Amino acid sequence: MKLSPREAEGYFAKPDANKTGLLIYGADAMRVAHKRQQVLAALLGSGAEEEMRLSRMPGGDLRGDPALLLDAVKAVGFFPGPRAVFVEDTTDTAAPAIVAALEDWSPGDAQIVVTAGQLKPSSKIRKAFEAHPATYAVGIYDDPPSRAEVERVLAQAGVQNIPNDAMSAISELAVGLGPGDFAQTIEKLSLYKRGDTSELTIEDIDACAPRSTEAVVDDVLNVVAEGRAGEIGPMIRRLQAQGTNGVTLCIGATRHFRTLYACASDPGGAAQGIGKLRPPVYGKRRDRILRQAQGWGAPKLQTALTVLTDTDLSLRSAGQTAPAMALVERAMIRLAMLARSR
Repeated sequence: MKLSPREAEGYFAKPDANKTGLLIYGADAMRVAHKRQQVLAALLGSGAEEEMRLSRMPGGDLRGDPALLLDAVKAVGFFPGPRAVFVEDTTDTAAPAIVAALEDWSPGDAQIVVTAGQLKPSSKIRKAFEAHPATYAVGIYDDPPSRAEVERVLAQAGVQNIPNDAMSAISELAVGLGPGDFAQTIEKLSLYKRGDTSELTIEDIDACAPRSTEAVVDDVLNVVAEGRAGEIGPMIRRLQAQGTNGVTLCIGATRHFRTLYACASDPGGAAQGIGKLRPPVYGKRRDRILRQAQGWGAPKLQTALTVLTDTDLSLRSAGQTAPAMALVERAMIRLAMLARSR
């Protein structure tokens, strides 16, 4: 049977130990592995591997030894409790062994948990799990995590006392990070707040969030928008050393200044305009954007966007010979000087 994303989230948290098996597939191996870890932990509890209640095997091994899976499913364990056989990185070459194990499965056997990459609807493995009355098939896609999923991760980590603005910031972080990085960030946040019963703040989240290249780009753009021309060169050298190219930086700058313009050009003023941004911004970042928008004003921001558009066209021109980062650095310094003009 197929499970929808909403149904799957509930099943991953409370899997049915009496079912025959579960197939988890998707293009993102990290997301698939994250869900597989969740469902096996919920199904088997702690100590499953030490008690030999969990068997693992690569899907590729089943092509040369089709009986390997069925033998593991039928094996009698030494310890009481639910058992599972986990088959990873499976392709359709393992389909005959998996189909045979599903057909011969009987109550008391180990549950069969299979993971695979992206499977077409015509896949034999996918068809077998979708058609079987006692198995489930779940496709994992690159969709942002739901509010319920974010709350589950927070609850498991013991992070409590979360006001609405902090929850919104965490949800935004979950969209920007992969599932593994997000789980690690929440674990770090849990340790950071250990013994602290006060409300979770935006500052707490910022202190634990990973510093990516995108965050360093944001630092450069804030320096430019605040007119600190002398700091631009060293920061651009740092970005260049990390592999950021001129076009990426120019696109980021255009996005940032469009955000400022959306705030500054609002009929109700920048303070009202910033409340209309989607996704919303919170905490110190909100205050900083508001200050920048108010300091620039809509007319100067129009000029800034023109400078960035001209720079972008130069970077993409077939006849351009000047170093891309040098062009972007010159545009950034020009914008910083414009920010300080009256």
